[in-house]
Amino acid sequence: MEDITATTNEYNTDYILYQSDYCSKEYVARVGSIAIPIFFSIVIILSLIGNVMVLVILALYESLQSLTNIFILNLAVSDLMFTLGLPFWACSFIWGWIFGDAVCKGVNFVFFIGFYSSILFLMLMTIQRYVAVVYPLSDWETGQKFVFVPILAWVVSAAAAIPASVQSSVVSDPNDPNSLHCEPNSESDKFVVIYLQNFFFVSAFIVMAFCYIRILQTVFRTRAQRRHRTIKLIFCIVVVFFVSWAPYNIVIFLQLLSHHEIKAFLECNVSKHLDYALYVFKFLAFSHCCLNPVFYAFIGVKFRNHLKMILQKVFQRQRVTDHDQQRIATVQTQCSVL
Repeated sequence: MEDITATTNEYNTDYILYQSDYCSKEYVARVGSIAIPIFFSIVIILSLIGNVMVLVILALYESLQSLTNIFILNLAVSDLMFTLGLPFWACSFIWGWIFGDAVCKGVNFVFFIGFYSSILFLMLMTIQRYVAVVYPLSDWETGQKFVFVPILAWVVSAAAAIPASVQSSVVSDPNDPNSLHCEPNSESDKFVVIYLQNFFFVSAFIVMAFCYIRILQTVFRTRAQRRHRTIKLIFCIVVVFFVSWAPYNIVIFLQLLSHHEIKAFLECNVSKHLDYALYVFKFLAFSHCCLNPVFYAFIGVKFRNHLKMILQKVFQRQRVTDHDQQRIATVQTQCSVL
């Protein structure tokens, strides 16, 4: 009897120590509540400036009969939709979710539409680039026969975003009932959302990798004068996409293993390291929405020239306004002297 009691007490002691160590993530949460809102604010500002500028340039100077410009337009819109969810997530890291259940579902829907459509339009732009280089006689670039493609991409994105919206609600923190979070209703719902994210990323990367390998093979066989510049651009696009999203998808997948009670991922230190890694790689992944304008728009010569024209007009108008104000001030001064 004494042996049983001693064994039970020892087990309970070990269990309590393990639980207190495992659940002690206050410092991790504090780091996230400070770092994530700051970083998200920077991403929001850069994304709004870059993507709105893309839309302005397309509206003023470019023709939307080109399929490339149609994809750039839709990519900018999807990145802006993705960006709209970031202020809500930033606020939730500071004060918890204070916006109610309806806003929780709506923000998830808009956010994930932006997320999935951004990946799809990056993939479609890659396919378009592949067809233009590998099959240069194709009429893909005209876009007249492929108007349905962007519409189909938005439909697929909306369908993929439905689970994240419908299966999310406002739940209270088990350790702090006063702290609310916008999260999936159950572990199985969370699995569906994460597996869907992983599926989209892996599928898109396989397609992009295949297309760019074939593009590079075609470019190396030709004697184009700007071959090295094209190779550098293609290399940057693939690397940025992979580096931005691959670590994030790997970490969220590894965190799922702890929910499947795999022993190695239940240890306190491993769990904390995964939380820190998730913060860092979430920063990297979510910043992709403000990098897209650079790599898919402003890196082009025409877009750079259009941007210069806009900036020149803005500064020229500002100089004219300052000059007029200075003349008015001078006239008022002379009148007051008289």
